[in-house]
Order: sequence, then structure tokens, then C-alpha cells
Amino acid sequence: MENQNQFLKEKPSRLFLSYLIPSISATLVTSIYILADTMMIGKGVGAAGIAALNLLLPIFSVYIGTGILFGVGGSVLFSVSKGRGEEEKAREYFTASVILAVLASLLYMWIFTAFFDPITLFLGRNKGTEQYVKEYGMYLKLTPAIFLFSSFLQAFVRNDGAPKVSMAAVITGGVVNVFLDYFFIFPLNMGIGGAAFATVLGYGLTTCILCTHFFSRKNTLKLIRTEGLVRKCFDVVRHGFSSFLLEESNGIIMLLFNRQLLSYVGDLGVVVYGIVSNSALVVTSINNGISQAAQPILAVNYGAGEKKRVALAMKYGVITAVLFGVGFTLTGLFFPEQITSMFVNPTPEIMEMSTKAVRIYFLSFLPLGLNMLCSTYLQCVMKPGNAMAVCLLRGFILSSILVVVLPVIWGVDGIWAVMAVTETVTLFAAVFFWRKAARG
Repeated sequence: MENQNQFLKEKPSRLFLSYLIPSISATLVTSIYILADTMMIGKGVGAAGIAALNLLLPIFSVYIGTGILFGVGGSVLFSVSKGRGEEEKAREYFTASVILAVLASLLYMWIFTAFFDPITLFLGRNKGTEQYVKEYGMYLKLTPAIFLFSSFLQAFVRNDGAPKVSMAAVITGGVVNVFLDYFFIFPLNMGIGGAAFATVLGYGLTTCILCTHFFSRKNTLKLIRTEGLVRKCFDVVRHGFSSFLLEESNGIIMLLFNRQLLSYVGDLGVVVYGIVSNSALVVTSINNGISQAAQPILAVNYGAGEKKRVALAMKYGVITAVLFGVGFTLTGLFFPEQITSMFVNPTPEIMEMSTKAVRIYFLSFLPLGLNMLCSTYLQCVMKPGNAMAVCLLRGFILSSILVVVLPVIWGVDGIWAVMAVTETVTLFAAVFFWRKAARG
């Protein structure tokens, strides 16, 4: 009840700011796991290592996205129920979410262990990347539960009024991951397999720290016997599916881009896309943090019927997303060479292609944050269908069409322009749904 009163009585501006830094820190450090791998692999293994890692990132997206599916879907229902004073129902949604997360972890371990070779061939594995894909994948295919529960628990711990625990967990895991990346790749000479092992250990530490919340006196996350379990599982999936699509869109976009770039310019294009996509992971993570800072405030106040507080929380989220979007875009336009050099020791060919790619792709960061925030808002006000429509537009429909059509018109530059066009068009739909929901 104390956590619920905090969301309903404290000033929305102060509440949003108190959640903003922990939420951004948590989501940003999550992306640093992959970012650190990319930088260390680029410097210690080479461009082929970056290409291999980029081919495997869709599997990461499946793990993390599924954790978000059940974590965000369940925690939205958890928070809305608490806002309505339905404590037992909130715990039933948490129980249903945990069951789904456990079952998905077991399923993924079986799928990626039994079918790793055909899956990675479909993702674009070739002779140049085969050794590195298998070395990294040896760790990745056996540990879905570690990645899945990291994102799953972050959502619930944050919605249970403990954003600092979530922040501490991912920062600690991230710092350990970066240190072990360096230690395993360079002094121990473990190559790309060392980077994978470091990432598993970092995520494992994050998950363990998040679990300490269950021993806190403020913890209200309890497993209980649940009536209508199947129905509640369906509700969790329905309300979390747009967030799942938001995360999975990254993996699908990576897959489509990789296949098109291999067709148009070969492995060089995949290396450059590795640079761009890892930059995009950081930007997406920060915007995700902005949305997650607003999410529990929006959900609890909507559940309590406090429409003015919902509107104020959304206002602060929009301002923050716009400011960050402008900053990210300007960084890409003015410093593309420096961004490239962070990841690899670039050849002239890589630098020439990457400079143009960064400048074009970073234009997508202007509308990106607003699209993510609108999707989160629509989830919190019980408009999961509209939220899903926004995610389908940017994650599947527009990007899938444009990644085929634009290269025919503009060549490889058309590939780099796909996300800028996709995010801009999606923004019109996202704002329409947001304004319609706010009027209702």
C-alpha cells in the first residue's frame, strides 16, 4: 500500500524524475552488455567477430523480448490491480507471469540446442563467420533463463516500488561484464567465446541481485494459488505483446538488414551494420528507460482514475524523449568517424561506408523515443490493440517492406534510410492513437 500511495500522491514531476535515472541506468547498462562485447571483439578478434556477433543478436532479442513480454505484460496488470486496491489479483498476475517465464526458458533451451545449426544458417552464418558463431553460440544456446529472467524481474521489481534495486542490479552486472570481457579476451586469450562467457556471468549476477528484492520488507511480489490461471496467462501475453514486438523488432530488423547487406555489399556491409545497430541498441535502451520511468506512474494512476496525473506523467516523458532524440541525431550527423572508431580499427572502405550509414541511420532517432513512449502509454491505459499496431508498423510491416523496396531505388543508401522512414511514418499513427486514447 505504501508503494501505491507513492504513485498516487507524490508530484508527477518529482516521481517521474525519481524513476528516470534508475530506469535509464538499468536499460542502458543492459545494452552495454552487447556494446562491450562488440567493442572488445572488434579490437581483440576483428571485423569477422563483429559480423558473427551481429548475426546472433536476434537470438538475444528473443530471450530479452520474451522476458519483457511476460515482465511488462504482467507488471502492467499488477500495477493497475494495485491502483484499484486489488492486492490478491495483482499477485495472481505475478504468479501467472512467473509460470510463463519458466516454461519459455525451458522451451528456448531445447529449441536452440537442438536446432542451432539450421537457425544460424538462416540468420546468415557463412564460412567466414562460422567458427565465431559456434564459439559464441555454445554459451548462448544453453542460458536462455539467465537472459529472460533478467529483463522479466527488472519490470516487476521496478513496478513494486524498487527502481534503485533494478538499477543496482544491472549496473553491477554490466560493470562485471565489461571487466570480464577484457580479462577473458585479452589476458586469457579466450577470443569470442570469452566474450560470451563474460556476458552470461554478467546477466547471471544481475538476475541474482534482482532476486534480493524478494527478501525486502517492501516486497509485495508473492506466488499464490491462482484462479483462472489460463485466462490470466492470456491477459499477461495480450498486454505485454506490444513490448515484446518492440524488442523483437530489433532482432527482425537485424535479420532483414543482414540478409540484404550480404546480398548488396557482402560481409563489409554486415560489419558496418554491426556498428550502426549497436549504436541503435544504446539509443533504444535509453528511450526504453524513459518509457519505463513513466510506465508504473501511468498504470497505477490510470487504475485509480487519476487522468490529470496520467497526462502530466506523459508530458514529462514526451519532453525527455524529444530532448534525447535531438541529441542522438546531432551526434550521428557531426561525429560519424568517432562512432566508427569506437568499435573497430577501420579500414578506408569501412570508414567510407560507415560515415554515410551513421549519418543516415541516426535520423531515425528523432521520432524513435516518441514512438516507444506512445506504445507504453497505450499499454498502460488498457489499449493493447493500439499499442500492438504501433509496434507492428515499426517492427514488422513498414521496415519489412522498405528494406526490400528502398535498396532497389537508392542502393545500399536505401538500406540505411529504412529506419528513418519507418519511424517517421509510425509517429503519425502513434500520435493519433495517443490523442484518441487521451480524449476517451
